[in-house]
Amino acid sequence: MVVLLVLIGVMTHAQNTLQYYVDAAQANSPVINDNLNQADASKYESERLRALYLRPQVGISASYMFAPIISKDNGKVSFQPNAEVADRYFGYDLAASNGGTYQALLNLTQPLFNRKTFETANEQLYAAAEINRNNAKLSAHDIEKAVTDQYILCTQDRMQLDYVRSMHSLLKEQREVLEKLVEHGIYLRSDLTQLQIETQNMAAQQAGFMANYRRDLLDLNIMCGINDTAIVDILPPDLEVTQQATESNSFFLEKYRLDSMNLMAQQHSFELKYRPQVSFFANTGLNAVYAPTMANRFGLSAGITFNYNFFDGGQKKLNRNKIGVNLSSIEGYKKNFIDQNTVRKTKILNEMRSYDQRMVILEQQLEDYRTLLDSYRMQLVSGQLSVINYITTVKNMAAVQRDHALLFTQRQLLINAYNYWNW
Repeated sequence: MVVLLVLIGVMTHAQNTLQYYVDAAQANSPVINDNLNQADASKYESERLRALYLRPQVGISASYMFAPIISKDNGKVSFQPNAEVADRYFGYDLAASNGGTYQALLNLTQPLFNRKTFETANEQLYAAAEINRNNAKLSAHDIEKAVTDQYILCTQDRMQLDYVRSMHSLLKEQREVLEKLVEHGIYLRSDLTQLQIETQNMAAQQAGFMANYRRDLLDLNIMCGINDTAIVDILPPDLEVTQQATESNSFFLEKYRLDSMNLMAQQHSFELKYRPQVSFFANTGLNAVYAPTMANRFGLSAGITFNYNFFDGGQKKLNRNKIGVNLSSIEGYKKNFIDQNTVRKTKILNEMRSYDQRMVILEQQLEDYRTLLDSYRMQLVSGQLSVINYITTVKNMAAVQRDHALLFTQRQLLINAYNYWNW
């Protein structure tokens, strides 16, 4: 009893809803945030590709090479750090080294006719960003399903706690009545003892269900990333079956469309190397090979580069065949999902109909038990009812309330499962 009072004492009066926990879990999910960040990062990569394919590249290059020789011309041995000509010498061949090089250039390279190349390269980046955004949606949907399941489990604990608490209050009330009847000799002391034992049993069950509720509620907080250990009330969920999703508007099928789009973008990106590559280049600065005339070797140059790969062993066709096979696999996965999901949703709806029929029966039983207990209370006061019969009826009603709570939460779980797949 002390444990029960302690547990009840720490419960706050705040009432949280299912949406509160779903919103918190989605906001605190690192997986969702990571996917959204990856999608946002694609914007910067797109700008990088724009700079690579469309904008000029400007930079500075500089080099210095020192290639001296030891000359033996005219019968004299001499060290020449910057020879212009020599016939007999030791050192690098002057035709190869020119006695040294001196370069300090400002270079400009401008890709030409690359708009289509940029758009093709950006196509794959766009597909990757869309996949990341869709993964964020799928993660949010998965989180909503998991959090709702845990919330329903907490609801089940709370419903069990509530009906045991009501039974405990009922027995306590009848025990007070029975004490007076025992004093007047209408009932035996043993009858009061039996009622007292059952009251204590209900108190123990109440403590157990309270502990379960606390455990499952804290698990819910952990799942949602909520840094809170207070025990709060939760409002029971009221899930409804969502409108039947079709093949054309199912969010699950978006994954297969994006995977196909990504494969096509990969193919287009692979085939970029078969496009002609044309660039304009220009440079200006110092470009000399002989130090004494270096002051006269400042100038400029400009030109066009052209590259075109027209044969590589048929890789282009082989890559297209590979992409075609992968697209066929994606289509197979899509068809399999559609077939399985149709059967899965039908199965869940059939189970729900069975639960609905049982719920109607249990609700009628509970109403009958309430009527019966009202009658028994009057008979108990007049000494016309056996205490054992009264206790048995209370326990039987508690069992029906337990079954009703389990059916309610199981039905809510089925609705949650159906809504998850019907998305």
